[in-house]
Amino acid sequence: MQYGFKKQKSDPETGNTSMNIRRLVLDVDKSFSLPSLLDIARSIDTVAGVEAFNITVEEIDMETVGTVITVEGNNIDYAGLVKAIDATGAVVHSVDELVIGSHMVEFVRRHR
Repeated sequence: MQYGFKKQKSDPETGNTSMNIRRLVLDVDKSFSLPSLLDIARSIDTVAGVEAFNITVEEIDMETVGTVITVEGNNIDYAGLVKAIDATGAVVHSVDELVIGSHMVEFVRRHR
């Protein structure tokens, strides 16, 4: 059986492969006092390709606030997104979901 794989576009200057990032779910921590959720939102809103996003507080302790940030759009600039979040003083810990392609693909839980 043969599998056909679509060749991805490559930037001739950097050699980086471009992908149409449609959704990212990020685990992001911030300090309790600053930045505010609005500060983070303002920064994310400037990133190329971002059409909508949600910031949800998942956990609060004495010094930090753990959030989950879901970002949707078309050709989201991942490096720009991380840089924008980092610039506020918040920290991206992990990418927990990634959707790439011409349309959204939803997660389907397997039943065992």
